[in-house]
Amino acid sequence: MFDVSLRAMLGLSLAAGLSACVPTQTTTVAAPSAVPLVAAASVPETGVYLATSDNGFSVPAVDPAKVPDQFQRQVVDFATAEVPGTVVINPATRHLYFVTGDGKAIRYGISVGKAGFEWSGEAKVTNRRNWPTWTPPPEMIARKPELSKWEKGQPGGPSNPLGARALYLTTNGVDYGYRIHGTPDWWSIGKNASSGCIRMINQDVMDLFTRVPDGAKVIVLNADGSVPSGLKLPPPAPKKKAPAPKATPAVAKAPDAAVAPTPVTVTAPAASLLVAPRATLPSVKPATLPSPVIVPATLPAAAPVPAAAPSTQPAPAAAPACATPLVNGICPKL
Repeated sequence: MFDVSLRAMLGLSLAAGLSACVPTQTTTVAAPSAVPLVAAASVPETGVYLATSDNGFSVPAVDPAKVPDQFQRQVVDFATAEVPGTVVINPATRHLYFVTGDGKAIRYGISVGKAGFEWSGEAKVTNRRNWPTWTPPPEMIARKPELSKWEKGQPGGPSNPLGARALYLTTNGVDYGYRIHGTPDWWSIGKNASSGCIRMINQDVMDLFTRVPDGAKVIVLNADGSVPSGLKLPPPAPKKKAPAPKATPAVAKAPDAAVAPTPVTVTAPAASLLVAPRATLPSVKPATLPSPVIVPATLPAAAPVPAAAPSTQPAPAAAPACATPLVNGICPKL
């Protein structure tokens, strides 16, 4: 447990003597950052999860027998240095504490971020809505494309994921998208099931909504229950790589073939262009060419033919003359 200084005891006694109202000054019950905050369990409140009508919407009843006792609304002992009205969230035990002062807090069961969506640090309540519109962020639509139908916002109502109420959180003026809100899925309470938001049973968030003042401080403890030293956000989800374009198979280029010259069509001039002008042209006498002089070609002299050599054969004897006509070239014998 935490040590209580003498000055703290005197301060609390003085406050109790001056007023019966819930003190608004900071209590001096110190909670070292290395030591997790603890709370003693109490008895759950009864009759808080009945069906009700709210702003024209019906809020169904929740059977307490189906909700573990530690996640039902109840007042508990809670030692903290935070002022009344502060909200302390312990993801390790899935509890939300609304500090009421005098060492007490109202404890609610919650659902927190699942693996990869945990965060811790301080924030402020900068907006509050009844039956809020829910607009899924682009990152969530990328994970669940079926939510694209609500990219312009889903109107508030019993089926809306933000439930009956929503408290909007910012850190140093920056809205990281975290909310404390109701849920129709009350059976998820006590589990790590959200994308970083803090879910509550609708009847519980409606009760908390009436208690938390504007600008209230919200502390989300580390996963081990210790007090955070600064804001710790989950790593950004890796971006999906765009599919690489399909490679176009290379087509072998055929060698350049001899390109036949493109025939040129000569268009005959229009007939009208061939008509001689009407102007009379001067007659031109044909030029008289001199008669060509033909010079006979001089042929080279033929080489002399050598005389035939005298035959050495004796000359045939002359045939005797035939006294009668030849018969078949033969002189008939008489």
